[in-house]
Amino acid sequence: MSRPTHVTSGPYAPPAPARELTAVSADGARLHVEVHGPADATVPTVVLAHGWTCSTAFWAAQIRDLAADHRVIAYDQRGHGRSPASDACGTDALADDLEAVLAATLRPGEKAVLVGHSMGGMTLMAAATRPRFREHAVAALLCSTGSSRLVAEARVLPLPAGRLRTGITKRVLGSRAPLGPITPVARAILKYATMGPGSSPGMVEACARIVHACPRAVRHAWSQVLDLLDLDHGVRELTVPTAVVAGTADRLTPLAHARALVATLPNCVGLTELTGLGHMTPVEAPDVVTGRIRELVADYAQIKEGA
Repeated sequence: MSRPTHVTSGPYAPPAPARELTAVSADGARLHVEVHGPADATVPTVVLAHGWTCSTAFWAAQIRDLAADHRVIAYDQRGHGRSPASDACGTDALADDLEAVLAATLRPGEKAVLVGHSMGGMTLMAAATRPRFREHAVAALLCSTGSSRLVAEARVLPLPAGRLRTGITKRVLGSRAPLGPITPVARAILKYATMGPGSSPGMVEACARIVHACPRAVRHAWSQVLDLLDLDHGVRELTVPTAVVAGTADRLTPLAHARALVATLPNCVGLTELTGLGHMTPVEAPDVVTGRIRELVADYAQIKEGA
């Protein structure tokens, strides 16, 4: 089990949850879940699924804003944050886990806007045909994510596209080596690989603390899943109104992924391209991402709830 570490002050310090609970997935995996905001919120719930090597702390800015008037659910993917690691890694496990969280936190028929960043977005794609997803999801937001060819399209190495770049990228992303302490060099590498050049030191520090807390065995295991990922079918099944957010300087999931999602989604309601931003869009552009979530609630969730 990883030991969460994160900044303790400033806009990226995670707020204390109103309640914590454990959701149990189909294979018995235990998932740490946080509930934020008023229990009697009159607007629909927002469910947040973080990405590879991250944790609930990644959503600090969104939680702090939305929890003022929304019920917000955030959970740690298996092996991340305070959710123990499991032998099972794969897209079915991602879907099972999301279903378990929805079952543990939402009333029958309750509607929610589901938001996923990176591997969290892939979680939504993987769960798109699941009964609980279809029962509860009224709209979705996909941030900095893709459905296939992740390693082949990644640009973390300054090499031409092709077999050489793909092979080296696979070894780098799947390395079992420890990340080590957070040094100026480590911050610079993380910023180059995952964030835009204009990211502030506070943003970089917040992301470095979260990523470095992910156990290397977990990082390696899920890198293998991402390497073989093919969720193109899941995109076609994601029929709820779905918005997409992406950074134009994203090296992990370049803009081509976002545009492919927009072209494939049955009910896409817009692509927001963030100029000069990288992969960590909820941290790099917290107001834009939070604003897009609020728009989805206003445009779709409240109408559905009142129907």
